[in-house]
Amino acid sequence: MEGERTVANSAKFCVHHKNDTVGVAVSEILAGETVEGWVMDSSDTLKITARANIPLGHKIALADFAKGDQVIKYNEPIGFAVSEIKIGEHVHIHNLRSARW
Repeated sequence: MEGERTVANSAKFCVHHKNDTVGVAVSEILAGETVEGWVMDSSDTLKITARANIPLGHKIALADFAKGDQVIKYNEPIGFAVSEIKIGEHVHIHNLRSARW
């Protein structure tokens, strides 16, 4: 229905799989903002308060990570935390080492 608010179009980040430990910003997220995320495979929602600005297309932490912890996206390990990461923080090349290289 036109103008109807749905979870998919109101979410600021999406999570590809319910086991993922990061979500992907589908619009810019500002530090301090409490944002809703949509879990694509289950249609569940979750809310997180961002600890940092998260640019469009970048990852937001859905869990706390210790240095060396695996980061999961698409229900697959994509890399390892190179430093401690707190829920709601920006996850990118400054704190994530790719599992590919």
